[in-house]
Amino acid sequence: MDRTLYVVLLLIALCSVSECVQRQYHFINVLKTWTEAQRYCRENYTDLATVDNMNDMNELKKSVNVGGVWIGLQKTSVDKWHWSSGEPALELNLANGQPKGTDECALMRNGRWHKERCSERLTFICSSSNNMSTGLVFVNQMMNWTEAQRYCRQNHIDLVSVRNQNESQQIQKFINDSRISNDVWIGLFRDSWQWSDQSNSSFRDWRSDEPDNGGNENCAVIEWGAQRQWNDVSCNIQCPFVCHEDKLILIKENRTWSEALRYCRQNHVDLVSVHSVEMQRRVMNVVKGASTAEVWLGLHNYCIMNMWIWLSGEIVCYQNWAPGNGTTPENCSLEKRKGAVQSGGDQRWISLPESHKLNFICTNYE
Repeated sequence: MDRTLYVVLLLIALCSVSECVQRQYHFINVLKTWTEAQRYCRENYTDLATVDNMNDMNELKKSVNVGGVWIGLQKTSVDKWHWSSGEPALELNLANGQPKGTDECALMRNGRWHKERCSERLTFICSSSNNMSTGLVFVNQMMNWTEAQRYCRQNHIDLVSVRNQNESQQIQKFINDSRISNDVWIGLFRDSWQWSDQSNSSFRDWRSDEPDNGGNENCAVIEWGAQRQWNDVSCNIQCPFVCHEDKLILIKENRTWSEALRYCRQNHVDLVSVHSVEMQRRVMNVVKGASTAEVWLGLHNYCIMNMWIWLSGEIVCYQNWAPGNGTTPENCSLEKRKGAVQSGGDQRWISLPESHKLNFICTNYE
């Protein structure tokens, strides 16, 4: 077999290798108020624990053997819309009017989203790996939004996300083809809770009757019990807590790609590779603080085979390219091209000459 073809096939085979990206969590069995715990975590680790998804939550649970444990979620005065799956709500298709207040979730009706009280009972749509054709499953059971979310997470992936117009049309086609005539919950909700590290993560795992803000309860704890779900309590009580240690470091210095690579390998492990949606979300949270419009990643174009490869050696399987980038052959007779992520907008990847001077992200993942 031709050597180049063999290498290509070998790299493509690596796409089937799943990546498990976890924050490192540290349980601190010392009683402190939420603010005292936040200060301790920031001084000794990165911050009070942030949770992006159920994988993170399951990893965090392994380190906790008591109940009433602080995590880094605190109530603010600003309401924001989020997707249950953890993705930021960049595009909103909400009809005007509908209920006001913080207890708001979104349903889909005739291709439009409508706000409704989360306590209403409706049927719903889950995203699922069981349906290979659409990735969707209609659940013809009446549940409130939180119950529907828990059902989807236990039996499928999550309540469905509708991130752009194309996905909205696909879901409406699914509704029409399935002859669903009633309103359905989707994974969009509104709340005023914010993570201590300012993460965009919209993952929530509240107990079904929480948060109820029973007397100025503005901070979140993990409760004792089989499910280890969350409850809102007063920030002034004293509890043990969980810190997290971030493995991604934004370097706010302007360097060429080669200079950035050298810096990361001398001071950390490497420039960051992004093999999954989970890692991209971490990158999206980190680049918010960048001082340049783009930020270098550990992504380079291998001209001999005209393909993009991560510094860690893997071919680009998970794709997050901006339109017109990464999918057409690069002109290898000119300056070599490297990959960067936009620090604003929808934070897509773009191809740039390696001589551009940008901020960059180092990783401490071995």
